[in-house]
Amino acid sequence: MSTRATSSVVGVALLVGITVLSTAAVGTAVLDIVPSESGPPRVSFTASADAADDRIALTHRSGESLTVSDLRIEVRIDGEPLAKQPPVPFFAAAGFESGPTGPFNAAADGTWRAGQTAAIRIAATNSPQLSAGAVVTIRIYTEQYQLASVTATA
Repeated sequence: MSTRATSSVVGVALLVGITVLSTAAVGTAVLDIVPSESGPPRVSFTASADAADDRIALTHRSGESLTVSDLRIEVRIDGEPLAKQPPVPFFAAAGFESGPTGPFNAAADGTWRAGQTAAIRIAATNSPQLSAGAVVTIRIYTEQYQLASVTATA
């Protein structure tokens, strides 16, 4: 009986096995290189509004810390957007009283962590003005996502 035919079958099987393993290794390496799509940070906020002080406050209730300079804030009063929206962070900005508190202040460390409250005061030069009973809606955005939309009644 000849063993030559068996040797070629074993050789072919080994070559096929090596090819399959090397293809799997290359595929795994390529998938590790391709960036995965990540969604928006998971965060939760609450808001309050005080018409007597023209003050709007946002509290970061839970979730990931945020880099304030990466955020955009949009404020609406009774559905109408403020003529001048708050740039964040800032110290003095048109349409707002100087010195916002918390992470919105330019002197803060630039990170908004769970448990921290950021507040702004609307100046008389901005409109619409905050009045008792007004519904304030604040939307928080990153470059790619809307993170939250919260409401409060003044």
